[in-house]
Amino acid sequence: MTQITPTVPKLYLLTNDDEFELLYQKLEVALATGLIALLQVRRKQVLALPDGKLKLYEEASKIVDLARAYNVEVVINDDIELAATLGVGVHLGQQDGNIEDAKRQLAPNQVIGRTCHGDVDLVKEARNDGATYAAMGAIFASTTKPNANVISRQQLMDGCRQNVGICVIGGLTAENVSALAGLPITYVAVVGDVIDLPVTQIANRCQQWTQAFSEWKTPAV
Repeated sequence: MTQITPTVPKLYLLTNDDEFELLYQKLEVALATGLIALLQVRRKQVLALPDGKLKLYEEASKIVDLARAYNVEVVINDDIELAATLGVGVHLGQQDGNIEDAKRQLAPNQVIGRTCHGDVDLVKEARNDGATYAAMGAIFASTTKPNANVISRQQLMDGCRQNVGICVIGGLTAENVSALAGLPITYVAVVGDVIDLPVTQIANRCQQWTQAFSEWKTPAV
């Protein structure tokens, strides 16, 4: 096991299924705060439409252009081909493509994430396959995935020892993220705590996240 240098995590924002114009407004506000380090385009309801793949391409193109204006990296959820077309990274669920294919199709510097739930063996596999980060969770119950299994702190600690970036996801808020202080986490992924808010509240919420991270204490695991 490799000891990991202490770091303060970065905020990783996922899109929701808001109507696109509203979502775009929210993203503009959030990205302008300078807090967001990584943005995932995840539009399940759009993709389910008859012309979903085309619509997703059109939306994702606009989101990528916006993110680039703020120097924020983007990953596409579960779609290596679309990620390659747009020149961005990808996040892969366990059943949604493999890391070798992503590495072959994407540029060498692109982010590749893998869902690993609470399974340290999946974290090791993601590391060995060359993933940029392994996503672990749910950390808490969430409105986005209310039936997701909440993992234990021990599972998360074991994942943090595997010498790969760890992304935590599931029910995280600016108030409860302090429960993870002391763990060398790379990304804290959020949906509801930022993007589900009204446009007028997002900048303030991002400031609260900035404050939460400023108080982060991270000794090596």
